[in-house]
Amino acid sequence: MQLNLRVRSASGEIKTEAQGADEAILVHHAAYEEGDSLELTASGPGHVWCSFDAALTPALLYLREPHFRLPIPFGEKRMPYAPQAFLGTLHRLIVRRADAGEIAGRRNLALNPLDQHANHTLFPRAEATVETRGEAQFAARNAIDGEKASFDHGSWPFTSWGINKDPEAAITVHFGRPVLIDEVVLYLRADFPHDAWWNAATVSFSDGSSESVTLEKTGRGQRFAIAPRRVEWMKLHSMIKADDPSPYPALTQIEAWGVEADG
Repeated sequence: MQLNLRVRSASGEIKTEAQGADEAILVHHAAYEEGDSLELTASGPGHVWCSFDAALTPALLYLREPHFRLPIPFGEKRMPYAPQAFLGTLHRLIVRRADAGEIAGRRNLALNPLDQHANHTLFPRAEATVETRGEAQFAARNAIDGEKASFDHGSWPFTSWGINKDPEAAITVHFGRPVLIDEVVLYLRADFPHDAWWNAATVSFSDGSSESVTLEKTGRGQRFAIAPRRVEWMKLHSMIKADDPSPYPALTQIEAWGVEADG
């Protein structure tokens, strides 16, 4: 797999570039500017290990199409990221083709610290019917970024998916290819008494099946073993709010444990 990493300006200028067969390492000796973006291109689809910033968790992801672009966040859009992320005048990016053993292993298939609204190529990706006030610290991508600190809310590391008090809210995790899921893990946001929580919820899958889960008032991971199923997406919906005066239930993290369906 031929891989290419670039830092590109708002005007389209390539500021720094690195490429390689099965692995590319880019070092950018300058501060990022408004409008800059990080780009990954590959000679074809496949699984890749990505580390786009030293402050972001490296992750094994699936590139379904040959191009992915991550706009450098500024202002309010920086709030879901660690304070040191994307700052300074020295940046290191790495991408490499994942090997067969890594791809075959059981893992959380819903983890993607690089997801964002414009992403439609690097999987998994999350989308929701609503996000609280459209603010970055309550975006759907926060529920799959791997950050599990649930006892506060707002900026990193206490980001979450906020439902804007909408009882019909739903979040979908797209995997971009068939996977075999055998366990779902939910981390409810638990900044009590600011937060409420859900007593129950439903997880539906692309194969037409669904699972009802009973939830507790806790920020710890709540694990639900399910019959293994081959799916391309799962949706959390029909959340039933507990009888609590707070109007703010929220989700810190959703995990989907399993293996590749065609690995």
